[in-house]
Amino acid sequence: MAKVIDGKAVAAEVIEQVTAASNALEAQTGARPGLAVVIVGDDPASHVYVSSKSRMAKQCGFKSVQHTLPLETTQAELEALVAQLNEDPQIHGILVQLPLPDHLAADPVIQSIRPEKDVDGLHIVNAGKLMTGDLEGGLISCTPAGAMLFVRQTHGEDLSGLNAVVIGRSNLFGKPMSALLLAANATVTTAHSRTKDLPGVCRNADILVAAVGRPRMVKPDWVKPGATVIDVGINRIDAPERGEGKTRLVGDVAFDECAEVAAVITPVPGGVGPMTIAMLMANTVTAAMRAHGIKPPAF
Repeated sequence: MAKVIDGKAVAAEVIEQVTAASNALEAQTGARPGLAVVIVGDDPASHVYVSSKSRMAKQCGFKSVQHTLPLETTQAELEALVAQLNEDPQIHGILVQLPLPDHLAADPVIQSIRPEKDVDGLHIVNAGKLMTGDLEGGLISCTPAGAMLFVRQTHGEDLSGLNAVVIGRSNLFGKPMSALLLAANATVTTAHSRTKDLPGVCRNADILVAAVGRPRMVKPDWVKPGATVIDVGINRIDAPERGEGKTRLVGDVAFDECAEVAAVITPVPGGVGPMTIAMLMANTVTAAMRAHGIKPPAF
């Protein structure tokens, strides 16, 4: 049976580090890390995410600011707010909660955030730094950074000689995850819906990362015995055993069956999920320390 990674425990360790760094920054400079979260409209799931981010920021000792904009906010109004936050020296991180309402274009908004304040790691400058192997100069997208922390805790900093397969090629996760693994010297295959013999490709992986959004797609015969399996999928499925109309969350990996084959595996929920907010906090304190000319800790 595989060792199951406790994402909540690892995230709590990161938050402890972040809080210590935040306190050290305030002691040295009198400044606290500032995180501004912008949300447009009334999507319930987005409001839940934003509340948890704001709560965690306060726990870390940050200055936490939330801008809740009405659904009818225009593109120009949203971009004007981002421009204002760019100029505010007390704000070190800007996060625009996605998805935006249909009438707003997300990409121009994200690209208008200054790269050094882009704590989501989505700006093209930060993506470019990651792709060229500059892990110290930019800010790394939070979910891949969290998943990579699990990999490093399991295999160490140097992945030389290990084969890694990432199922998924999105700009949000698949591509940055592949770049992080490559930077750590793994031999990386980025697989996707058009990959020929996907199960065969996966069976070659010492590190298998699934991020496709298809419930329990990865079966045990896709997993190399002794592999590390990182499940990034979050899928809601019907759960009649819990009662009529009830649902539950599952990953992209058939967890129980694959746990019999893998050496290390992440659960859903409670695996990669908690790491995303933890790494957002890490990016914010990193941005704040850089703004004051102080070298941030490595997370």
